[in-house]
Amino acid sequence: MNLSDIQPDWKIEKIEVATLTGERARSAGSNGRIGDHGKNCSVRIARVQIDGAAGFGNTGMLTEELAEKVVGMRLVDLFDPNGRVLEPYRIPLEYPILDWLGRRLNTPVYQLIADTHRTSPLVVPCYDTSLYFDDLHLQQERDAVVLMKEEAAQGFSKGHRNFKIKVGRGGRHMPLWEGTKRDIAIIHGVAEVAGPEGRIMIDANNAYNLNLTKEVLAASSDVNLYWIEEAFHEDDALYADLKAWLRERGQNVLIADGEGLASPHLVQWAKNGLLDVLQYDIIYPGFTHWLELGAQLDQWGLRSAPHCYGNAYGIYALAHIAAAIRNFEFVEYDDIAIEGMDASAYRVENGQFYVPDKAGFGLEFDEELFARQVRTGGWSR
Repeated sequence: MNLSDIQPDWKIEKIEVATLTGERARSAGSNGRIGDHGKNCSVRIARVQIDGAAGFGNTGMLTEELAEKVVGMRLVDLFDPNGRVLEPYRIPLEYPILDWLGRRLNTPVYQLIADTHRTSPLVVPCYDTSLYFDDLHLQQERDAVVLMKEEAAQGFSKGHRNFKIKVGRGGRHMPLWEGTKRDIAIIHGVAEVAGPEGRIMIDANNAYNLNLTKEVLAASSDVNLYWIEEAFHEDDALYADLKAWLRERGQNVLIADGEGLASPHLVQWAKNGLLDVLQYDIIYPGFTHWLELGAQLDQWGLRSAPHCYGNAYGIYALAHIAAAIRNFEFVEYDDIAIEGMDASAYRVENGQFYVPDKAGFGLEFDEELFARQVRTGGWSR
């Protein structure tokens, strides 16, 4: 971000916060840790007014007390000398601030943050992240495979070619070996839908142990398995063992981790060669954190795949930050429609996410609906 683009007299005039609600295209079932995720979703949005114009963006941990402090501040004072949002304002305000700047400068956010000019529109690989344990009610493995293939086919018809599959049924929801066998069968079924060019990721949400991980990977060596995510709770000794085992087999499956309450040692372990893909969340710790971390990972030859599930705003933020990270892997795409947030300028086609050449984050908000939500359940300062 070039600080020279920010006029010194631009000040925060008003901040409003409201929750917008919506639905997934299909209800999401359990994963290896918890039960049904359901269909309903929401995003907490802040509207920031500066110089008479508005910017919208996801906000986390923004309190009314912080908003009172920020209102009246110069916009430039929310940034450090390198053009990065200062730490106290990142998670609360970085998205609406960056959106406002993009709108004011008539520039997509991805152009603001990229080191070099990016061709518009930006095109980023993506994957369908919607394949949860929607089959637990089915007794027969073959019926479960049919159902999950049908769900993958729905994603394929919407333009997806890469899929992430939740695995770990035997960790909680099914008998251990029965659930593991079903995981393996569903991996093969979804791979059939994806075809030879489609990439398959599996995510156990820490429901495996090391030996189960090896069992599943060995049984899936005939599919285009790209990475295994959160196989078990982070442990450097177990990662070292898994890495050595994969090398001995010549099996080119990446190890990914970093979602949720991730170990603070993950970055160093990745630097030491124990895992390949970092996945901290795009909302917490956020966009500016990822600008810094992604640059480090690029220097070390590691891969970035920021996590985003259940937050519809984050999907689109992922696409923009890809412009600033050389080794960015995928947008994690969860098919969600939020009332009052228009994302129709984006599209998925042939496994790619097309980012519009629109100002800010390229999203349009229904001002009247947002104002109603501020009055009925939000707040304004």
